[in-house]
Amino acid sequence: MKKRFLSATLLVALLVSATWLTSCDDDDDKTGNFSSVISFENVTEVQDFVQSGTFQKAGSQPLIMPGDSVSFTFSAGRGQTLMFATMYGYSNDLFFAPENPGIQLFNSDGTAITGDVSSHIRIWDNGTRVNQAPGPIVIHPGDAENGNVTMISGTDAQGHTYPAASELMRLTLAYNDRASEFTATITNISGGKANETPFSPGVYAVPNLVGGNPVNAVPFFTVGEKSNAELTALAESGNVETLRDAIFDVTGIITTLSPAIVVIYTGTVNPIYTLNEKDGGHGLKALAETGNPNELRDYLMTQPNVISVHVSGTQSAAPSQKLEVRYEANEVYNIAYATMFGYSNDWFFTNNAVIGANHKGNITDRTVLLDNGTAVSQYPGAGNRQAMFGGTSQAEDNVITPVGNLYPVPAVSDMIKVEIR
Repeated sequence: MKKRFLSATLLVALLVSATWLTSCDDDDDKTGNFSSVISFENVTEVQDFVQSGTFQKAGSQPLIMPGDSVSFTFSAGRGQTLMFATMYGYSNDLFFAPENPGIQLFNSDGTAITGDVSSHIRIWDNGTRVNQAPGPIVIHPGDAENGNVTMISGTDAQGHTYPAASELMRLTLAYNDRASEFTATITNISGGKANETPFSPGVYAVPNLVGGNPVNAVPFFTVGEKSNAELTALAESGNVETLRDAIFDVTGIITTLSPAIVVIYTGTVNPIYTLNEKDGGHGLKALAETGNPNELRDYLMTQPNVISVHVSGTQSAAPSQKLEVRYEANEVYNIAYATMFGYSNDWFFTNNAVIGANHKGNITDRTVLLDNGTAVSQYPGAGNRQAMFGGTSQAEDNVITPVGNLYPVPAVSDMIKVEIR
């Protein structure tokens, strides 16, 4: 696999796309006798894919033979695509896959694309073996070839003919709007045709988006360039493990951090939220669902136990970026904070313990990720109802709780670092 990196262009795009239309309030009511800075650093490791996995026929014989169908389910939002690859079994090194960056899953208006999408599948020559006439008598592995990945359109370099991929493979998509989940069904329809062939087990992936663009726009191969060892194993022998493992190594949930709200207050009751109670309707919902802290800021400024309220600015923090707030307070005041988990429906980071405003040092261990209970959760970074996709949340009426383990969310300390200096 190619070495993964986040280009400066993509990072700038993420920062621009994650900007929230908020106003900054850095209260000038400085009643304390010392100054501090609290920082929120996004330490999330950028991953190429938000989800990936494999598909194969159930049972002891994993090959997808003529007449067989296999299905797999994945989450996605507007702008995300489905990439997959599976070996053309009766060949030396051919494989089925869409063109890069994969099959589009949503129309421009955000509606899901469903039904038969077979026309987007192509047959590719991996370029590592000389092609014999396709069929059950192909000798594996065959003669080595020092070629590049190319699309087969009718004939290969050796003059062997092929039908369109859609005449051998059918791919249909069904969509569950509440969960923002697709079910893809691959059916081998090659039976009785001149190019009848089994399909090997396959690998699929859905890219993470950065600024509306995939982190990796050429996920499995680059047309006109040499194939990688992992895809070669699949294309030549149907070995799915090496490609699966390579893709899994760069699969994971990522996020932005919304503008952070910081409150200096008296007493021991956190003015932002109460665990296991419902959202109070004072603006936390807007912060947790869209990243906008303005309503919550305005409410908190009216509360008698609140000394000052601060917002880090108008821009979200991408991975490796940091938000900061400067404040003044004395030793009897406490501090509370919140920032949206940007790739969610209604999650936010906040403190779960009373923290003195004059405390110094790393307080990440006092930071938790909570579900606000006001919007139905979908797979983080792959839910079409999430604000990052321009979606409208599906309302729910639950209490505020810690985010559980339904999704493979990284540990809090692997996503955010909170420090007071």
